[in-house]
Amino acid sequence: MTATTPRILIIAGSDSGGGAGIQADIKTVTMLGGHAMTAITAVTAQNTQGVTAVHTVPTETVLAQIDAVIADIGVDAVKIGMIGSPFTARHIAERLAGLENVPIVFDPVMVATSGATLADDETIAAFGKLMDVATITTPNLPELRRLTGEEDEVAGALKLVSDHRSAVLIKGGHEEGDALADALIEEDNMTSWQGQRIETSSTHGTGCTLASAIAFYLGAGFSLSQAVERARLFVRMALHEAPGLGKGHGPLGQQAVRLDTGLGLRLNQVTVTGKDYPKMVDFYSRLGLKQIVDSPENQYARFEAGAATFSVQCDPEAEIGETVAIYFECDDLDERVERLARSGIPFEHGPRNQPWMWREARLRDPSGNTIFMYRAGEARRFPPWRLTD
Repeated sequence: MTATTPRILIIAGSDSGGGAGIQADIKTVTMLGGHAMTAITAVTAQNTQGVTAVHTVPTETVLAQIDAVIADIGVDAVKIGMIGSPFTARHIAERLAGLENVPIVFDPVMVATSGATLADDETIAAFGKLMDVATITTPNLPELRRLTGEEDEVAGALKLVSDHRSAVLIKGGHEEGDALADALIEEDNMTSWQGQRIETSSTHGTGCTLASAIAFYLGAGFSLSQAVERARLFVRMALHEAPGLGKGHGPLGQQAVRLDTGLGLRLNQVTVTGKDYPKMVDFYSRLGLKQIVDSPENQYARFEAGAATFSVQCDPEAEIGETVAIYFECDDLDERVERLARSGIPFEHGPRNQPWMWREARLRDPSGNTIFMYRAGEARRFPPWRLTD
């Protein structure tokens, strides 16, 4: 795995609605912790209900974007999405063929989620050149059938692998039923994943998001199967977090997927011990946490605390020690503390500026656990005394 920020070059069209294309790609790479660079192939006018206009960017301008970022910043992986013309497709393939040891993810975009056509027959015919240089191609089932003429998806994927020596990810999202399966077909191996369908109409940009996430993980040094597995999780979490925007097929919620997947260790769950389950649940709900698990029979509750989770495990006989303090950061510290105090929650002290450059208020939960509500800003991760790398 790379110790630096993965640099991901995205070659794709722009989506004015922010649900797919370059916009979905940038959000995905950014939320995973990479640096997204772009070569825009087309500008589209679209929203959750459809595409109303497409303006193709001249091939020389697309190539100039690619050359500019590679020459200065460098690239660890490439993601290819919507291509404006067959001429552009062929020239992109020639440019990328010169890259050494750079994984390339090709998502053969043909039709938008709304049903609008984004690639004509001649452009689709030129996709073969891109598959020749790709590490992995990620068609959905209709795209796979269009590329191969095969009704059987495995036979179609094997044909592409044989013809282009590019691995193929068969995406099962267009299958009927609640149970879904994705399969990674390589020259000498097949890996499959099963999952349950997430019921939502907010599916605009799933293919773009998946391909960009795969590119990120490949750029970070993961194997192909590892990259696909982690990218699938990102997409599923983004579907769960979809904000429900628009009147048609809405965008995913990439912006809410922060700690569910990524690089390295992540502190995203803390559990405290309590004695009285109803009082503990009421206390943390009043603080402003969103309860997502309620299990009175197990004396267990879990809450969302921003992108992390926080839970309570109660035992009337438990010993509560002074060994751990829980910190909840909030930008509206003073106003929130005042509001909570007026509602009857007692504080041991209100907001105070501390020598370590945090502003803190202290209280205890009903079981006696020490809780701090605080605001630190830059000083939490970048205090003046931060250790240098």
